[in-house]
Amino acid sequence: MGLVKALGRAAFGGYFVFNGIHHFREMKNLKVIAASKKIQCPELALQASGVLLIASGLSLGLGIKKTAGAAGIIAFLGGTAVKVHNFWDTPELDKRYVQLASFSKNLALIAATLAIGADESAGKSCSVEEPA
Repeated sequence: MGLVKALGRAAFGGYFVFNGIHHFREMKNLKVIAASKKIQCPELALQASGVLLIASGLSLGLGIKKTAGAAGIIAFLGGTAVKVHNFWDTPELDKRYVQLASFSKNLALIAATLAIGADESAGKSCSVEEPA
């Protein structure tokens, strides 16, 4: 079971590493989208979020500082869900459904990140044993 968890964690972390790299490879196109969403300093925001995704994905994928990695992913996904995938502000119905799907995906990934973080920290309880 340990191997299965490690492979799952590596694949999950790799997803975020890939998306962080995507921020740099598609900077020109993503800048246009970020600017249309009124994100301040879109290029800097994309660079920062790209680094955050790569670092957090590696953290979870390799099992190093997993809590910090999970926090970085949750911060990115939460901010993106609200600022970029704000379906409630999208007047065109077809675009609203696309944004709703992306918003929902971000919520599901947040839940998965929380589940992985909870599973990883389950054996690290701070409980105090009572004397016999």
